[in-house]
Amino acid sequence: MPHRLVWIAVALSGFVTVAAGAFGAHGLEGRIPPASLNAFETAVRYQAWHTLACLGILVWQQVREVQGQGLVLALWALGIVLFSGSLYALVLTGTRALGLVTPIGGVLLMLGWLALGGCTWRAQSLSGRA
Repeated sequence: MPHRLVWIAVALSGFVTVAAGAFGAHGLEGRIPPASLNAFETAVRYQAWHTLACLGILVWQQVREVQGQGLVLALWALGIVLFSGSLYALVLTGTRALGLVTPIGGVLLMLGWLALGGCTWRAQSLSGRA
């Protein structure tokens, strides 16, 4: 995917984060059980943090491209879709089976962080710093 499209995808994720947060706070509060609202807020929070992390990787790529940065972005993007997306859908539709997808998304988010560690290690090894 061309670099510009990745920036646009991250911008859209930021938009969805704000829209979902506002919807949860103003459209769902008092209409769904507190546990469901908590799950929705968790989805928003994880999407927000990982969208910001994606921005950090994109800025890092502008400064210095290191093998594996694209993998980090891909893992986090898929993790956001599966983790946050499944929680959004679970809360909005009540389809409990969607909860089976959520842990897969969570694992992908965690793998993205491990991949980031690998990128950092690789970048420091290439520059000669330990």
